Amino acid sequence: MKATHQPPTHAPVTTADLLRMAALYLRRHGWTQGTYYATTTPANYPTPPACAAGAIGIACAGHTVEHFTQLDPDTLADYLAALAAFVDYLDAYHPMFLIDDDGFVLDEHTSPYSWNDDPARTAEQVITALEAAADEWDRLHLTGGQN
Repeated sequence: MKATHQPPTHAPVTTADLLRMAALYLRRHGWTQGTYYATTTPANYPTPPACAAGAIGIACAGHTVEHFTQLDPDTLADYLAALAAFVDYLDAYHPMFLIDDDGFVLDEHTSPYSWNDDPARTAEQVITALEAAADEWDRLHLTGGQN
């Protein structure tokens, strides 16, 4: 290495890191259902309680995100990857499918929104699922510490 060469000062953030950050956000700031962010907090409150998808958005963007169109392309890619990893985990371990009146499955993937908003769901279940999804992503993508 040349004396002028500057090695990277940070490691890349993985999808698993973002899922763990979302879980940590929920532990620290609270969880909500039915909306990305709790509406009971003041409008200028920077860290409102969030649903799973809202917490993933904050982990990716560093602030509340009401709609994915507010994200720059790189942040959007990170958000969609983290949300997809969460959906893959839910599909494998907590499937919840929408079924029509005739018994046909309307959606083959578990909706993270419906799963989060299930009246029987708890904050701890959501946090645990985000952390488990991160562990599953690591298991599938990391080999010998490399991604």
